[in-house]
Amino acid sequence: MVSLYHIGFPSIPDAKVAIIPGDPGRVEAIAHRLDNPRFFAQNREYTSWLGELDGKSVLVTSTGIGGASAAIAVEELAQCGVETFLRVGTCGGMAERVRGGDIVVATASIRAEGTTREYLPIEFPAVADIEVTNALIAAAKASGITCHTGVVHSKDSFYGQHSPERMPVGYELQQKWESYIRAGALASEMESAALFAVAQTLGVRAGCVLGVLWNQERRKKGRDDPTGDTELAIDVVIQAARRLI
Repeated sequence: MVSLYHIGFPSIPDAKVAIIPGDPGRVEAIAHRLDNPRFFAQNREYTSWLGELDGKSVLVTSTGIGGASAAIAVEELAQCGVETFLRVGTCGGMAERVRGGDIVVATASIRAEGTTREYLPIEFPAVADIEVTNALIAAAKASGITCHTGVVHSKDSFYGQHSPERMPVGYELQQKWESYIRAGALASEMESAALFAVAQTLGVRAGCVLGVLWNQERRKKGRDDPTGDTELAIDVVIQAARRLI
């Protein structure tokens, strides 16, 4: 067969579920949480391993940074037969109650990026699949992890968020950031809006769990804020995948 152009698969894997981190460096570590992990393919930012849960094949494929590359991954994985997508990644907290070391399960995403505008009208929301979201929440509750559930923010520019004052459109970035916080946004990341919009368009299921690295709003106010990582979010995504299988 001809490999798909971007993800570079040599064959079609028999996997209906895919776990999709952004970072290629996390793929092997996640795959080793599965049974019978083995390398499958690598091209550009897309590194893929295969494993098994309860006898069923599960793909672990990186999507790279941002919505544009995540959309390509979902498009091509769906062509391979993947029906359920579980994003596991990192985020920065926005709501003050969200601390570094917590996890966030995204129910929907603010479309403050460009990729989804080539899929859906701006009025159409980027929303996670309810069954996948419930599986992620149940897995988090079963583990006793501090988990926040709600709307997250997806952007294209990391530095536009963290250094808005030096951007020519900084006034707009800062005003919108404050409005998102006032409306209850939990955290900011870069891929979930594209994931949800593409999944909606293709008729597949998608959910997202995020490890909170820090909360810049807490740090601005001098409040305690531990530094987190992805380990707890990975634990949750593995258990959620098992529940969905």
